[in-house]
Amino acid sequence: MLTRYRVMAYVTAVMLLVLCTCMIFKYGFDKGEGLTLVVSQVHGVLYIIYLIFAFDLGSKAKWPFGKLLWVLVSGTIPTAAFFVERKVVREVEPLIVDGSPATAKA
Repeated sequence: MLTRYRVMAYVTAVMLLVLCTCMIFKYGFDKGEGLTLVVSQVHGVLYIIYLIFAFDLGSKAKWPFGKLLWVLVSGTIPTAAFFVERKVVREVEPLIVDGSPATAKA
């Protein structure tokens, strides 16, 4: 579950940067309207998949609502997903032992 979250975090972040570039060309230079439409739709679908994977990871890691919300929203802020993904991996990796999730101590 961590690997699929990581992959989708990077893919979503890269697609958001591509979308921002397309938007600059569309509105700043009046070029690439068709490409912007395609990239925005692809990013939208990928973001939905990212939301599902991030929510799944957050619910299994028992994150508080605020942290879960920040991770979910980070896919909409250019470059934020790169930083949030690194932090999430550092926090979740110690919980995983031999490929299976470990039980958290109370």
